[in-house]
Amino acid sequence: MNRRTTNPGTGSPPRAAASGPPADGSLRAPDGSRPSAVIIGGGISGLATAALLARDGHEVDLIEAREEVGGRAGSWERDGFRFDTGPSWYLMPEVFDHFLRLLGTSAAEELDLRPLDPAYRVLCEGYEEPLDLSASAARNADLFERIEPGAGLGLARYLDSAASTYDMALERFLYTSFTSPRSLLHPAVLARGPQLLRLLAEPLDRFVARRFRDPRLRQVLGYPAVFLGSSPDRTPSMYHLMSALDLTGGVQYPQGGFTELVDVIARLAVRHGARLHTGTRATRVLTEDHRGGRQRGAHLGGGPGRRAAARGVEIRTADGEVRELRADVVVATADLHHVETELLPRRLQTYPASWWSRRTPGPGAVLVLLGVRGALPELAHHTLLFTRDWDENFGALREGRVPSPASSYVCRPSATDPSVAPPGHENLFVLVPVPADASLGRGGVDGSGDPAIEEIAEEAIARLAAEAGIPDLTERIVVRRTIGPGEFAEDLGAWSGSMLGPAHTLRQSAFFRARNASRRVEGLLYAGSSTLPGIGLPMCLISAELVAKRMRGDRSSSPLPESEHVAGAPA
Repeated sequence: MNRRTTNPGTGSPPRAAASGPPADGSLRAPDGSRPSAVIIGGGISGLATAALLARDGHEVDLIEAREEVGGRAGSWERDGFRFDTGPSWYLMPEVFDHFLRLLGTSAAEELDLRPLDPAYRVLCEGYEEPLDLSASAARNADLFERIEPGAGLGLARYLDSAASTYDMALERFLYTSFTSPRSLLHPAVLARGPQLLRLLAEPLDRFVARRFRDPRLRQVLGYPAVFLGSSPDRTPSMYHLMSALDLTGGVQYPQGGFTELVDVIARLAVRHGARLHTGTRATRVLTEDHRGGRQRGAHLGGGPGRRAAARGVEIRTADGEVRELRADVVVATADLHHVETELLPRRLQTYPASWWSRRTPGPGAVLVLLGVRGALPELAHHTLLFTRDWDENFGALREGRVPSPASSYVCRPSATDPSVAPPGHENLFVLVPVPADASLGRGGVDGSGDPAIEEIAEEAIARLAAEAGIPDLTERIVVRRTIGPGEFAEDLGAWSGSMLGPAHTLRQSAFFRARNASRRVEGLLYAGSSTLPGIGLPMCLISAELVAKRMRGDRSSSPLPESEHVAGAPA
């Protein structure tokens, strides 16, 4: 699917026929009509929410301000190169499989997934030998043992704990909106209560340091904090569960890139009847003050202090027309800071500016997209470059300084996927974490970005060339584009220009994270990385499912059952 032509602009093309009856058999009103929902934002979470609600029998309209869907999971093409500009790690495959089965299909049917081995390569400053992390836990244990005697057994124990914690998270904490205490009072949770409290209280870096001495091993096990928009010293050690993903089952890659995943979910949303409108900006959430009468139920948001009910969204189309799109429910999947502070009046904001002033954004990023002539065997599909002084690196980010030298991440998808670069060329995506500060500026093509962004890019390219042993890298670059925090803030509405969303610190994780329903506006729900359960593509899919559960009044901590969906899947 060409995501630029999916129900574009102002029109409302003929709606695809909905498949089968509403899944729970209870959605039609007495007059035979179906409840309607407007979804703000066409990123992964918005598309996923549109697909699930349309599958459940709702009339769904999704509005996206940009001319293409995908949000942070975007793409850019030039001269035969195609770059993903967002997520690039396919982790938690069971979450993707479950979500697609809810829509009557599977990852095996929709995606051409390739296992990566090595899963990723690590280049540590001051060490000549790269570390290749494998899809095999046993081989990773052998690697750890070669570096530090006794660390092989230590890793096996660490991964056992990570896997057990991950299973507990899937079963009890990720698929719940915490509207009921039952998930926390389950016997399995109570039995592990003291251990879980310790994992919440102790930061990840200290948890790792008590088990391993070598700084390289500590970095490998602490790095997952960056996936969570945080740092190892501020991330609860509960998240050591992330190592159960990349060090045991390995990492996969969908051929065609992550743009293929976006297209799959968009296609499924349309197939189930959702209408997708690009080039259409939400300018205001329409509300109606409560004046007594029956309310629709706490599962649709609101609380004792609820003041209004959602009635739709005011939109501005690409040709400048302003009109109202009425609906029974509004689901905002755009950046929560933008939705709360820009689309609602102050009296109806659950999370006003004062709330955000006490929260911590994840880091910003400078992205460097490079088309390179010739082969680059020195790099794996995923390569991490770690600086020696991590404390300074993360400290600089917290203090609003750009670290120099900076740790960085490099993706070389052309190692696996020949479609992303012309023959005889390589495709590189370089990510440099920087402070979440939109004033750093915007990037550009061929060095035309703001000076601060281009300077960061130049240093990252030079360090990659030196650390990976590619002395002529700069001379071989034939395509170059940079993207800075300014684009994240202005083009995606990201709070402070963060590339990910609110960091997963203790105060911003699990039941402490922003909830997925307004307390002031009934029928206004939220999904995406700003809210439960958090950052990352799998979490965004789960956040969409949490909205579907709320719409059903399902307060369980379990995923939605798959059987009813598979049985009613479209042909």
